[in-house]
Amino acid sequence: MKSDGEFGATAHALLGLLSIRAMSGYDMRQMVSETIGHFWSESYGQIYPALKKMAEAGLVEKRTETQEGRPDRHVYTLTEAGRARLAGWLELPVKRDVIRNELLLKLFFGAHAGEGVNRAHVAAYLEAQEKDAAMFAGMAAHLRKTYARDPQMPFWLITLSRGRHDALASVAWAKETLEVLDGLAS
Repeated sequence: MKSDGEFGATAHALLGLLSIRAMSGYDMRQMVSETIGHFWSESYGQIYPALKKMAEAGLVEKRTETQEGRPDRHVYTLTEAGRARLAGWLELPVKRDVIRNELLLKLFFGAHAGEGVNRAHVAAYLEAQEKDAAMFAGMAAHLRKTYARDPQMPFWLITLSRGRHDALASVAWAKETLEVLDGLAS
């Protein structure tokens, strides 16, 4: 497979989620926020059109479950064609991330900020990154305990490890930056 053709990253993210288990669109939204949402931003408005397109292409199958007193639930299952599409996409080279970091943009022009503004931005960032590092460590402990026998668990831990390392590197950078900013203020 040389390109991902008509199906973009959203479709492949959904195929990946369906490789774990059959899910409704709502289930996928929940799983995105609880798992890949820590490193992959997905617009919920894209999920349902992507599922429809993938069903039409035979990559997923949709079955409808009737629920008493509630709207019907549409559950999607990965087909063999969908599994092959996912496997082909996984073999493609990884594209470089496009970086858009508002904090760095503001700091780049920081000489024009009011007194203490840059420090406040970096201090808030430091606090958020410390919380993220702790969250990733907690999530990893939960995965090890809950999914010890799941063959996908080591791969999930790899992504959490990256998040934790990024957060810890950001903590170190923020502390260093606060020292620089404090030196400028004196």
